[in-house]
Amino acid sequence: MAQNDNNGGNLGFEAELFKAADKLRGNMEPSDYKHVALGLIFLKYISDAFEARHAELLAEDAAAAEDKDEYLADNIFWVPKEARWSHLQANAKQSSIGTLIDDAMRAIEKDNESLKSVLPKDYARPALNKVMLGELIDLISGIDLQPVGANNHSPLPTAKSHDVLGRVYEYFLGQFAGAEGKRGGEFYTPRSVVRTLVALLEPYQGRVYDPCCGSGGMFVQSEKFVAEHGGRIGDIAIYGQESNYTTWRLAKMNLAVRGIDSDIKWNNEGSFHKDELRDLKADFILANPPFNISDWGGDRLREDVRWQYGAPPVGNANYAWLQHIFHHLAPHGFAGVVLANGSMSSQQSGEGDIRKAMIEAGSVDCMVALPGQLFYSTQIPACLWILAKDRSNGLVKKTRLRDRRGEVLFIDARKMGVLVDRTRRELTDDEIARIAATYHAWRGEADAGEYLDIPGFCKSATLDEIRKHGHVLTPGCYVGAEATRTTKPSMTRCGV
Repeated sequence: MAQNDNNGGNLGFEAELFKAADKLRGNMEPSDYKHVALGLIFLKYISDAFEARHAELLAEDAAAAEDKDEYLADNIFWVPKEARWSHLQANAKQSSIGTLIDDAMRAIEKDNESLKSVLPKDYARPALNKVMLGELIDLISGIDLQPVGANNHSPLPTAKSHDVLGRVYEYFLGQFAGAEGKRGGEFYTPRSVVRTLVALLEPYQGRVYDPCCGSGGMFVQSEKFVAEHGGRIGDIAIYGQESNYTTWRLAKMNLAVRGIDSDIKWNNEGSFHKDELRDLKADFILANPPFNISDWGGDRLREDVRWQYGAPPVGNANYAWLQHIFHHLAPHGFAGVVLANGSMSSQQSGEGDIRKAMIEAGSVDCMVALPGQLFYSTQIPACLWILAKDRSNGLVKKTRLRDRRGEVLFIDARKMGVLVDRTRRELTDDEIARIAATYHAWRGEADAGEYLDIPGFCKSATLDEIRKHGHVLTPGCYVGAEATRTTKPSMTRCGV
């Protein structure tokens, strides 16, 4: 039976599909198998989308059905005959299936400039079991693209294809990240963390940027947020950069399978040393940079326009990420950044001075302490930094926010989350909503209700209070203990 995962919808068929696909994997490493499976899911998606539009055009004008521009106008990729899923499915049991898939990928890249160098093209390699490959094609062919309970069981794909295959792709990404452990965390941010950031920032429209975008999860959830609140695809413009070429390819496919247009750049130097979007000023920035990077090449960037609050230490990139991100904010922009807990209190190598300067300048809007065990890649506790360019009367949903200068909101969510397996925890929908609603009420959104400090959970602290704590931003220093008879106040080290 399909079950709700409390974190974004019904995941019954995705879980069953992954279980079956993983069984076919045999002894193949998850890090290799993910490219095999995700590449085929992508191929199925673009073929289905093409076939649906092709059928519509054939009914109207046979000549138009063979015009590539007709598909481009609808943001649909042109798929030549030899690359269509029906052709691959018909030849799934042939020993040459690997070569046929590689040829299909090359043909699609040739006819679609935006996919150039993106698709995997090594299905013909001798080490890849072709029987397994054929069975995987059969498995993916069986994905039911019809809405549940629909009476029309036409073999033609429907608009549901976008959502269904997008969900499958996203679910597979998460499962592969879990299987790869630490390496998986390099390309995937857990969905509950992404959804929390999106719920806090509310990217209804404007430019959305991620300087270390991984497989594109921030963008997918931002588009979902827009759709769920009555917006349209295209209300937000997607910009990103990724330094890992393989991960960049995953991101391009992840967004394409959702029908999301994007401008995602790749170079192996990364956003610090070769900022491909140096002139971009974004309305929303969502990022989960790798924690505590020590070899980021900071010694070559001691004098940089981005270091508004001080040059970050060469041995840790946390404050380089924060300042790079703040530099790219538009005049009324907001940013949400996932960082290690140490960033809230570190005094090493000038980090305390940078944090003090950011606080005194009014750049920090809200801090959220997250529960442990949320990430595949690390057991290091994490937090969310919410930055705002204009805290005097920022703009959200075309309404002015209250003046929050001289205050910072602290939310302690460490006790939240439910265990989804032995080692990993997720935030539930209700918990995400509570965190977001608290922030929205505090910053004065219309219809968000009245904000109140809640002992043990949230506190609006003044600048003087923060100064007394030595500009440490750990929520536990400010929110106090829950108001119960049985709970003893928890001790939190505040660095002073």
